[in-house]
Amino acid sequence: MHIIFLIIKREYMVRVRKKSFIIMTILGPLLIFGFYAIIGWAAVSSMNQKKIAVIDESGRFVNQFKNDDETLFSYPKQSLTEAKKVFVKQGYNALVFIPKDVIEQPKTVKIFAEKSVSLSLQSNIERAISKEIETIKLTQAGITQKIIQDAKVNVDAQTISLSDAGEKNNNGIATTIISGFCALLIYISVLIYGTQVMRGVMEEKTNRIVEVIISSVKPFQLMMGKIIGVALVGLTQFMLWIVLTIGLTTVGSQFVGHPKATAQSAMTARMNGMPGGQDVQTKMAAAQNPVAEIMTAIETLNLPLIVACFLFYFLGGYLLYSALFGAVGAAVDNETETQQFMFPIMMPIIAAIAFAQIAVRDPDGPLAFWTSIIPLTSPVVMMVRIPFGVPVWELALSMALLVLGFIGTTWIAARIYRVGILMYGKKVSFRELAKWVLYKG
Repeated sequence: MHIIFLIIKREYMVRVRKKSFIIMTILGPLLIFGFYAIIGWAAVSSMNQKKIAVIDESGRFVNQFKNDDETLFSYPKQSLTEAKKVFVKQGYNALVFIPKDVIEQPKTVKIFAEKSVSLSLQSNIERAISKEIETIKLTQAGITQKIIQDAKVNVDAQTISLSDAGEKNNNGIATTIISGFCALLIYISVLIYGTQVMRGVMEEKTNRIVEVIISSVKPFQLMMGKIIGVALVGLTQFMLWIVLTIGLTTVGSQFVGHPKATAQSAMTARMNGMPGGQDVQTKMAAAQNPVAEIMTAIETLNLPLIVACFLFYFLGGYLLYSALFGAVGAAVDNETETQQFMFPIMMPIIAAIAFAQIAVRDPDGPLAFWTSIIPLTSPVVMMVRIPFGVPVWELALSMALLVLGFIGTTWIAARIYRVGILMYGKKVSFRELAKWVLYKG
């Protein structure tokens, strides 16, 4: 055990002292926030308002379409033939032709453009015309515009979980986001740190360093020390990322909330004198501070349980797959030969991501249940299910099988590792690996 501890210490210290580790630990959360900030900025800045010319033969739609940030409607006094010739030169992105009998035959609407219109623009135009036709038909049936407007109600339902402990508020959006984020993080970490183990083993093998190391330690001790050492490096990096992310989120919340609070306080006096002013003020505060709203939604989740399970499944999934990655590194001599052995290892973890998407939609379904129990897919799929609520016996069964799965894969990997680590110049096949596993010497 002392030897394994020394190997763990060496693997850990060598990696955490690297400049790349320090830089990525500090820049990781900043890069993630910056990446999404750039995407958001690019999405907003690239939204150019489209100018739409409308030729309305029916006379029912003139000035009825509402302009917004995406579309600007104009109604030129031209015939369709004339408009088709000049609408591009006049700066219009599309020309919409509405025939006289559009109420009876709504599929006769035509959209002209110099190039193909985007699907979103076509949908916006079709939706606007459909909405106006619906309003016209309701008006003809004796339903006034006021009745139509009064009938439109936005429902904002509050979701509540019922349990023996009582009622507890929850948020479906926050649950989905957290579950997906945890599953994706485990998937990425297994690939990154598992590959590090494989490359570390290959590097020692190809440089013949392992021949010196094996003279004083057993192959199994070397493999376990390397696996656990890299796992601790990953945990250290994740814990630092969590601390930095919480700090950035807190600062961002205050930054976003500060100017909003100033604007809100300027209206408080007037709103207090209005009927229902306090309620309107509360809703405005929530709408104006999206960061605070997200944080409030996250607080409805059982964060201690989620964090504890994340650490367990991160370690369990990593240990299970890194043992297999280590065995591959010991069996081959170069990166090229790893491809044939990587595919069977990668298939279950890739399939787990596909199963996780199904589990988000139906977290209690039979597919979600079984894939969250099987050790090869449970680290990803179970992390999707946990924020939605999982029975204790299912969680305990999944954890127990994951531990057993790690023990089994470690035993298989150790059998391959002890032979392959000193094997040079021989192209290994799956049949050869099976012999190594069953070798009794």
